[in-house]
Amino acid sequence: MRTDTPAPIRLADYKAPDFAIDDVHLTFDLQPENTRVHSRLSMRRTGAADAALRLDGERLKLISIALDGKVLSASQYQVDSVSLTLLGAPDKFTLDIETEIAPASNTALEGLYMSSGRYCTQCEAEGFRKITYFLDRPDVLARYTVRIEANKTEHPTLLANGNLIDSGDLPDGKHFAIWRDPFPKPCYLFALVAGKFDAFEDSFTTQSGRKVALAIYVDPGSAARAAYAMDSLKRSMRWDEEVFQREYDLDIFNIVAVRDFNFGAMENKGLNVFNSAYVLADPNTATDADYGAIESVIAHEYFHNWTGNRITCRDWFQLCLKEGLTVFRDQEFSADQRSRPVQRIKDVRALRARQFAEDSGPLAHPVRPNSYVKIDNFYTATVYEKGAELIRMLKALLGDDGFNKGIQLYFDRCDGTAATIEDFLTCFAEASGRDLSGFKVWYEQAGAPRITINKAHDLKTGVLELTLSQATPPTPGQQTKKAVPIPIRAGLVTAEGAPAPMALEGENADAPFERTLVLDAAETKLRFTGLHQPVILSLLRGFSAPVVLEDGLSDAERLTLMAHDPDAFVRWESGDRLARASILKTAEAIAESLPAPPIDDFIAAFDGILTRASDDPAFAALALRLPEADELMRDMSPSDPTALVAARRSVREKLAQQHRAALEMLSRPADAPFSPDAASAGRRALKNAALELYAALDGDGEKRAMEAYEAARNMTDQRAALEALSLTRGTGFDEALARFLAQWQSEPLVVDKWFAVQAGAPRPDALERVRRLAKHPEFDIKTPNRARALLAGFAQRNVGAFHAPDGSGYEFYSEHLLAIDKLNPALSARLLGAFESWRVLEPKRAALASAALERLADHGNLSKNALEVANRALGRL
Repeated sequence: MRTDTPAPIRLADYKAPDFAIDDVHLTFDLQPENTRVHSRLSMRRTGAADAALRLDGERLKLISIALDGKVLSASQYQVDSVSLTLLGAPDKFTLDIETEIAPASNTALEGLYMSSGRYCTQCEAEGFRKITYFLDRPDVLARYTVRIEANKTEHPTLLANGNLIDSGDLPDGKHFAIWRDPFPKPCYLFALVAGKFDAFEDSFTTQSGRKVALAIYVDPGSAARAAYAMDSLKRSMRWDEEVFQREYDLDIFNIVAVRDFNFGAMENKGLNVFNSAYVLADPNTATDADYGAIESVIAHEYFHNWTGNRITCRDWFQLCLKEGLTVFRDQEFSADQRSRPVQRIKDVRALRARQFAEDSGPLAHPVRPNSYVKIDNFYTATVYEKGAELIRMLKALLGDDGFNKGIQLYFDRCDGTAATIEDFLTCFAEASGRDLSGFKVWYEQAGAPRITINKAHDLKTGVLELTLSQATPPTPGQQTKKAVPIPIRAGLVTAEGAPAPMALEGENADAPFERTLVLDAAETKLRFTGLHQPVILSLLRGFSAPVVLEDGLSDAERLTLMAHDPDAFVRWESGDRLARASILKTAEAIAESLPAPPIDDFIAAFDGILTRASDDPAFAALALRLPEADELMRDMSPSDPTALVAARRSVREKLAQQHRAALEMLSRPADAPFSPDAASAGRRALKNAALELYAALDGDGEKRAMEAYEAARNMTDQRAALEALSLTRGTGFDEALARFLAQWQSEPLVVDKWFAVQAGAPRPDALERVRRLAKHPEFDIKTPNRARALLAGFAQRNVGAFHAPDGSGYEFYSEHLLAIDKLNPALSARLLGAFESWRVLEPKRAALASAALERLADHGNLSKNALEVANRALGRL
């Protein structure tokens, strides 16, 4: 067993820096293998008089260091592999440091690296220390002036943060550009890009009348494919002014799209750097999901200008302060741009698939963690998506007016600072006059609370008594849990599906048909009156809190809610719960070699969805899609992935057989012109959801899927047909794959889709297929998008093959994780999350999965990033 696990960094040990940096002047002489970086830091002491100045720095070649213009000898400072320490620094001084780095050799894609011959940076969380020696922590804010020098022919575009203040030619075919950012920022927001790009340009006039120049820099020849991203940016800017009263503050806003990027995008001040997948789109190469993701991610990074840049984090433990809040903002933006109920259902599905699994497994951690080894490993669904749910609950508890007053106070008070969760909550407490000390527990406590509802209804007296209780299961490092305030939006529905009033005992006013109940203790009792007929509880409307609800409803009651509840989320949730129960019952029967159980009522309930499908096609598309096998693994104890995959296929086939005629009609190829608007996307989603079900019919299903592939005139329909073919048993899938690659081989983002569809295809040769794909000429393990398409697609979507009973899926995955880890530790650590559910597996698979994890954790050369995740998954941390 490997025993050299690095010591964790703890929130409790936070100490303010002993030095401040007021101004930073950087000069870059860009060369692939020997870029020279000169930094001039204007510094002052803010802490103890005897504190040494320790600057972070990794993989740097130190050329020289000078204090107030005087070059220091080697005896006047100390350098090791992670720092430069200067003893006896004065109280105020200027420090000049020259370093040399090799961007072309930087496969970790952190700091300054090269992507397709172009220079690019990624400094969050700790990448700046790989560019120059610095106080690489988010609570050190400085103003930056950056001079970039490069060959003009090879790198005609030179970009950095802020506003361009000078540019020109230099001898020997070089040129320069100087950028200045007037706003103090932490070094993780520094950005530099240089290379050959085409630009899609536009402008935006702010509410105060300032004109802002906008540009999106993309691969040469791809500018037209940035049009939707630009439209999304302008809508984001206007929305932030109207909803949050936030106006953009620089003269220029630039976005750059690069192919090699570890994240979706990065919010560097005035110069956002994006993964190309979240910028480039046209109907031929991008799906509706791609368009939605572009809209969401463009908005997210723009919204960071205030929630992340103007107000940043005091330390990395406060990561949720910027990310959770900004995810909430981008979700609200998408809800306003599209269908709010449909967007909410999609957000909840993603939350449950990723964050609930995280919260109930060995990788569980609070929204604000209290320790870490590598902060890169905490860019998680808990920090982002659950962090957003906490903001949504805060708004529900305070009301719109209280929330708006609190957020404006936060913007006013904390602008230009590095803030904490305490600073944030204090603003809302002061603005609303509410005590939020209990709400803070949400940030400190891991796990999803389980809400239990007990109902006693006396029809004679008309009194309905509800007992609501909460309990959060133990998580690693937190055995005892506190009660938290939980807003539960609730209503009552009669057996006929009509809404019923919710009159609390003792109230005189007209009773509302919906209330937000607040459960802020271990148990709460509520009494409602005037209810002389049976009613069904409709709880957690809009998914008002990130909890697991045990409401005790019968299948018959869920069928009523599925058909009649006024809340779209509850209608979808009721059907989803029935689908889960049907698949789980079937899986348990398959695992025990028993006859399939009857699920006739659930199958029949789809009549209502199909009959009303045209009323809201986007909602109907979601309602028609069965839960995926990976979503169901934690609901089956012990979990048998093979049985779950077989059960889902069985239920899908029964639905297709029962509703053949309706699905045949809905899945017919359509020839409408493509538009990315929400209504058009909803119609395509419904057609393709019906196609997925219809493809379960042997013979006819494959024929219809192939017809859909032949008729497809956009990537949304083409990929959906390919996915449907992957679910059939014939040869059409491989025939279509060959044609797809021949058609799109020159489009890297589309080839990623080709890999992903195959990686997730639940076919008998699944494992052999991904092994062949890993050796395919188009596969490049050094490219994050390509690696994710194959490996994450396999582990997340092909659970039967990944969790193969003989452990061969784990073996394949581990082998490639080790190869990636040598190149890109941040990526390998994220991919390791596929093992987080090993404890729920049946004993044989659990033993094989844990053995694979142990081999990885005990591997002598595993990176710190991957080692931390592996050890946490094994319960060693």
